[in-house]
Amino acid sequence: MSRIGKKPIPIPENVQVEIKDSEVKIKGPKGEIRQDIPVEVSVEKKDGVVQVLLKKKDKKTPALWGTIRAILRNHIEGVTEGFEKKLEIRGIGYRAFLEGEKGIKLEVGFSHPVILEIPSDIKILIEKNIITVSGVDKQKVGEFAAKLRRVRPPEPYKGKGIRYLGEKVRIKEGKKVTAATTTAAG
Repeated sequence: MSRIGKKPIPIPENVQVEIKDSEVKIKGPKGEIRQDIPVEVSVEKKDGVVQVLLKKKDKKTPALWGTIRAILRNHIEGVTEGFEKKLEIRGIGYRAFLEGEKGIKLEVGFSHPVILEIPSDIKILIEKNIITVSGVDKQKVGEFAAKLRRVRPPEPYKGKGIRYLGEKVRIKEGKKVTAATTTAAG
């Protein structure tokens, strides 16, 4: 049985949780999230906590039970505090610009700038060479940050590219130039 699925999720004072049929709506100071619930599990709200319960037991339901509980907990944390990922751009001439509210323009060593559309529930902040991706949905924040990193991942010889802030990139040693010894035939 899932140990995570058994744990109740406390609801903070400033968060509202509504459960209708197979959907949970969580509303808080930072925003609102909806989550569909699979038929194998049910969600109940009692005494300021949310409890995820199993309806039927088979092989995949214990894993699903813990997963749904973790997703709901992340949603509650997201509407109260929010989530953010920071990416760093390294390389001479590499930079990022906001294209209005809908896009981000990346100049990362290609012959053309790369323009990515920003999802409506994600906020982007650019300060020098640091891009901050923030929002209430942990999964969407992580997916968009990964999409940005995928444009130009850090290369292993000089470390140029887009990486997560604090990410360690193993730098490979380049080719060694050896001095050719020539002997004068005389």
